[in-house]
Amino acid sequence: MSNPPSAWAAPGPIRGVIFDLHSTLVDQGSADEWLDLALSAHHHPLDDSERAALVAFLDRIWENARLHDPDSSRDLSADAHRRVFHRLLDEGPGVDAGLGDALYASLLDTWHAYDDTIPVLTDLRNAGISVAVLSNVGVPIQHVLDREGITPFADATVLSWQVGTVKPEPGIFRQALVELALGPDEVLMVGDSGKDDAGAAHLGIRTLILPRTAGRVHGLAAVTALVHGLNAGYSATS
Repeated sequence: MSNPPSAWAAPGPIRGVIFDLHSTLVDQGSADEWLDLALSAHHHPLDDSERAALVAFLDRIWENARLHDPDSSRDLSADAHRRVFHRLLDEGPGVDAGLGDALYASLLDTWHAYDDTIPVLTDLRNAGISVAVLSNVGVPIQHVLDREGITPFADATVLSWQVGTVKPEPGIFRQALVELALGPDEVLMVGDSGKDDAGAAHLGIRTLILPRTAGRVHGLAAVTALVHGLNAGYSATS
């Protein structure tokens, strides 16, 4: 982690918002749905107790990734991403190689935008606020952004596998600032991870953490409330 700047800029109006993707703009979806998609591609007999155990494991599978991949190297290449996934899967309830491959192939099919994602992005666009999507991800996700209607609102997309650095390292946040043509004092970072996304604060970027939630609404209205409230405050004092 780099040292903070020697002189911090005074905070001003927010002109851009950088959003994490997974568990911030899109929910990973139901593990039941994910398993059903995989089973439709590869038959694998499971009794009720085996299915319940596997669904519970899949719902939290990436939470164990830090044990095998503490530096998030999986998010720098597709090969590393696949390798770590199968290593994690080996620790769960037994599945054969075919079902493991089917689970990996359908990994992104259940990622869906929260119900409040597009309304919040629309509000920011109407207010003239630039938006970047920034993600630690080792596989292409443009089709997810397209499918979920996020692409038209993204002025920049910064993905770890493309830029060669991962959150919380400063380089990936700097790249987002470059692509938005904004300074750290002009931007808000929004994510779900107090470890990864809070790395933005080391560059002087104001940061909002919205932890993972269950359900179709993630609480993204807090973003527009914060942006509009801060900007109104600066307008009143200028």
